[in-house]
Amino acid sequence: MRRDIYTWWSPHLRKNMELVAYGHYGFALLLFPSAAADYLEYERFYLIEAIRPFIEQGTLKVYSINSINSESWLNDRMHPREKAIRHQQYNAYVAEEVVPFIWNDCRGRVPIITSGVSLGAYHAANSFFRRPDLFDGTIAMSGTYDLSWYTGGYWDDNCYFNSPVHYLPNLNDDYWLPMLRAKRHVYFMTGQGPYEHPESSIRMGHILGAKGIPNYVDIWGPEYMHDWPTWRAMLPSALGRWFSNGVQQCV
Repeated sequence: MRRDIYTWWSPHLRKNMELVAYGHYGFALLLFPSAAADYLEYERFYLIEAIRPFIEQGTLKVYSINSINSESWLNDRMHPREKAIRHQQYNAYVAEEVVPFIWNDCRGRVPIITSGVSLGAYHAANSFFRRPDLFDGTIAMSGTYDLSWYTGGYWDDNCYFNSPVHYLPNLNDDYWLPMLRAKRHVYFMTGQGPYEHPESSIRMGHILGAKGIPNYVDIWGPEYMHDWPTWRAMLPSALGRWFSNGVQQCV
């Protein structure tokens, strides 16, 4: 399996940011790390190994990027306003640096599916919902999608527009909403074991359903807790059930 590491200076984040790519061909699966982890987290915890067959057969090419959660929502020494600004800078890095890199690396505009676990699931889903012109779907595993969990009571426009449970119910425009309604790969996966919060995925399903946005909430049993064995089972299952024929462009 091909494995390449890339680093560049991010003008949006004003620091070097790393990215690792696995594979040669297929649609792009963009992975966001959990919590304060880095771009190699999914390799260290054997999730890349769990989806190796899909990579080697050319169904997909995986891109795993760094997080800056320790410089935003997980940094207790920062004021929440500064955390929200840093988050917006990360959004710009993803949309204006990572996405063009992926398209250039794949020699064309390939479909991109976002994915992640825990806090990475939040970033994956939020990135997709904010920019369905760039992304073609999401596989969000064991996430919560209410940013107020992290803001400590602070709230401003940067918080609101990064909290899917807040901005999606009010989305009524004639540009973004039809685009989201045309997508066919929106999946929320969660267990019911310790430290899981299936109510978050169920809530997202209800919000999206009310807006006419296709989605599927996949709830696993109480034996699946908030930990890597769960996610090593979930992601191959998702790829095998929903992506065996790749991804078709929806817009």
